[in-house]
Amino acid sequence: MDTSLATHDNGHYQIRVMTKAELELAVSWAALEGWNPGLFDAESFYQTDPTGFLMGFLNDQPIACISVVKYPEQFAFLGFYIVKPDYRGQGYGYQLWQAGMASLVGYNVGLDGVVAQQDNYRQSGFQLAYRNIRFQGIVADDLPHQSSALVPLTDTHLLELRRYDRDCFAVPREAFLAAWLSQPQSWALGHYEQGQLLGYGVVRPCQRGYKIGPLFANNAEIAQTLLLGLLRHLPTASEFFLDTPEINTEAVALAQRFGMQSVFETARMYTDKAPEIAIGKVFGVTSFELG
Repeated sequence: MDTSLATHDNGHYQIRVMTKAELELAVSWAALEGWNPGLFDAESFYQTDPTGFLMGFLNDQPIACISVVKYPEQFAFLGFYIVKPDYRGQGYGYQLWQAGMASLVGYNVGLDGVVAQQDNYRQSGFQLAYRNIRFQGIVADDLPHQSSALVPLTDTHLLELRRYDRDCFAVPREAFLAAWLSQPQSWALGHYEQGQLLGYGVVRPCQRGYKIGPLFANNAEIAQTLLLGLLRHLPTASEFFLDTPEINTEAVALAQRFGMQSVFETARMYTDKAPEIAIGKVFGVTSFELG
């Protein structure tokens, strides 16, 4: 994509598409912000849209980043909007935001923003759809045995997985799913009854503890079975996190049944109307960075 250049009193500022190595740097910045990204998320993000990550450079030094990942069917998701602390309030982030949004003209753009920033996002055309709640829990030492309905997911399940995922996400995301399922040290389970996939979940290691996402299921009982199955693969007493849409009350209730505590919230917002998905199947959001 075209890059934008600007000259400031304190130097030269350039915005361009990140390399894969620079995306790893952006993930490390997100960790410093307390967002707790997955240890191996960058590869999955990059495979989704290699042109969808922008970085701002002042005198050739990286100081800001944003993701503007484009999916099929004119849908996009914005995230990773970070300016290094020493450079905030000087207009660098705003220029990066403008460059990112300029690349998404004609797209319905989603984001998971800090609740306190909702007014700023509204000024750029975003409207609130619902809130997401991050819950934190501790893996118990007395989990029941894994259900026989659960099957480890591999590349051989990708076709039916894509079909199921399409009900729960705005658009098809084939490249992302293939990369997400193959993350190192991750574990993916599907719930099958009579040969039919009725839900699936993925757990992956993060900077702190583990995150479960997505967690998609036809109902709360299947979601609970999947959650228990995923937790059985984690060390006892380790921390785990689940990001739930507040409007799915059964998802919130599931987290609470596991003794999880609310630790963070985001505002899910879109520039157009919220995509039509089966929100009742969404018990855990995939990621706050890519939707």
